[in-house]
Amino acid sequence: MRIIIFLLFSLPALCLAQDSYVLVKADQLFDGETIHKGWSVLIKNRLIEAVGEVKGVPAGTKIINLSGTIMPGLIEGHSHLFLHPYNETSWNDQVLRESRAERTARAVVHAKATLMAGFTTVRDLGTEGAAFDDVGLKRAIEKGVIPGPRMIVATKAIVATGTYGPRSESADIEVPQGAAEVSGMEDLANEVRTQIGKGADLVKIYGDYRWGKNGESLPTFSVEALASAVAIAASGNRQIVVHATTPEGMRRAIMAGVSTIEHGDDGNAGIFRLMKERKVALCPTLAAGDATSQYRGWRKGIDPEPEKIANKRKSFKLALAAGVTICMGGDVGVFTHGDNAREMEMMVEYGMEPIAVLRSATSVNADVFGYAGQIGRIRKGLAADLLVVSGNPVRDIKAVRNIQLVMKDGVLYKVPGATP
Repeated sequence: MRIIIFLLFSLPALCLAQDSYVLVKADQLFDGETIHKGWSVLIKNRLIEAVGEVKGVPAGTKIINLSGTIMPGLIEGHSHLFLHPYNETSWNDQVLRESRAERTARAVVHAKATLMAGFTTVRDLGTEGAAFDDVGLKRAIEKGVIPGPRMIVATKAIVATGTYGPRSESADIEVPQGAAEVSGMEDLANEVRTQIGKGADLVKIYGDYRWGKNGESLPTFSVEALASAVAIAASGNRQIVVHATTPEGMRRAIMAGVSTIEHGDDGNAGIFRLMKERKVALCPTLAAGDATSQYRGWRKGIDPEPEKIANKRKSFKLALAAGVTICMGGDVGVFTHGDNAREMEMMVEYGMEPIAVLRSATSVNADVFGYAGQIGRIRKGLAADLLVVSGNPVRDIKAVRNIQLVMKDGVLYKVPGATP
């Protein structure tokens, strides 16, 4: 078998030739559902060929034998590759002062960091002022121009006119917005169609935002408006996902039939029961609030938890108790790309079992996002997205950071012993 080793941004990647085989072995394998001792996985080109106690591999198979745990490539459920941490540059200044060329250059670096952290797929939920540049980034990754995760992109995201930002102190000055503004159902319908036409894989709508008279979060769209958007997107085999933090904003989104609610900070027991009944999943983004609270001066582990953090911990436990489907997504970009595992660690900290968190970051995300049968599991015929970590993440979720191997679509981007 011919092995080609080449450089991607000073990192070795191993490209599999046509009809090449690689057998990855470790102490155990997490297939996206459960742990199996002694299982290995055989890769043929870009796909998984066999999984289990693989015997009788083809001649010339490249065998990689490691200790630790084989896992499906992780799926980041809420990312903004065109943002970087707010303690470096505020969100307003990123939207208003950084050029799209700079933001795209940063996104290229963020994409590589994400992949090398073991996240082989991201659901990127809005460019926040960078127009449709996520579509171009996605295509550059697909063409092999740059290394990065598989991208599920939302392009601009949609907000009600007058509710979002940045905002000017002068009513006479119009400033660029971080999302697409719409007024009324016809505008909303047209924007959904426009974003799909520009390459959106899904559509994100802000179902509430901080536009109240005193800066409080309030709903921005009616149930009817959201339901109309859901129907249009569904006709194009797309999902609508909704940013919502208030109970009423969440209720409207649930009744409209959206796929996921992002954040859900102030959800209560009744709202989470409704989510369970209507099969709407929650992407809680625990790490974003944790990060912003620390940026504002909270010394985690020293100071008492701010009210916002205490409320988030409570709402997350209510969602778990209600049996809501929980996605793994941290709103990364608010904090550092490549530190995606921070959300997984916090999910455990807030009361979720490690194996349930692993499922959320693999098979659950794949199923909820509409990619079941393609990614999220180690199963014959699925994309060869794998990582191997030292240790057992079912016992200690922090083991997902101890990465030995990263493979996406059959290409090894990190492998022990590879040299330029």
